[in-house]
Amino acid sequence: MPLRIVLVEPREAGNVGAAARVMKNFGFDDLWIVGRHPNLHPLAGWWASGADDVVEQAHFAPTLHHAVADAHITVATTSDRERTTPVDLTPVEVAQKFASIGDQTLALVFGREDKGLTREEVVQCQHTAVIPTSPNFPTMNLAQSVGVFCYELSTTSRAVEPRELATAARIERLHERVQALLVEVGFLHGDNPYRVYDELRAISARADLDGREATILLGIIRQIEWKLAQAGGSTP
Repeated sequence: MPLRIVLVEPREAGNVGAAARVMKNFGFDDLWIVGRHPNLHPLAGWWASGADDVVEQAHFAPTLHHAVADAHITVATTSDRERTTPVDLTPVEVAQKFASIGDQTLALVFGREDKGLTREEVVQCQHTAVIPTSPNFPTMNLAQSVGVFCYELSTTSRAVEPRELATAARIERLHERVQALLVEVGFLHGDNPYRVYDELRAISARADLDGREATILLGIIRQIEWKLAQAGGSTP
């Protein structure tokens, strides 16, 4: 997804470089810096450690308005310490809510290391978000905060190859074979095998077996059945 990371008046060049690095870790490179900022070279490049290109290609804007004017979704991030307005979302909820916006831009706005965003800057954004942290130590490093959001957005928006689940008939065949085998070896009671086996069915259901997995398990059962038959037919 087109994700824009906006840093408002960052105080430390190293934090800018570290933020660029964690952005690149998760496949994002659209970095904007708003207002006053330190000289980024060479310290930001050192901290970027391979993400120098993200720093070099950063955009600079005089105000937050200029940095987010063309974004479709804007989210102001705050900490529990600096929160003065109701917070809408957590990082997970941001990812779940906006992962499907396609090629529209989501701008995440991060405030100053020492005092965060002003109220005026927060209300310029459509949503607010906070990382749930320990109340005993609520504030996080700027780059760490960027990393949490980038991780959640990258994992939620990443396309997942659909699994071809095994058919109900194949799963039922597997259950029949397993149940019969467990009765044979004495794990289930022959008069009422369902009392315990219903729990095994529930375990299997949670696994959502695909066709290949069901085939492997049937192969294991077949091999055990063959071995038991061989053992039963052998002479002492």
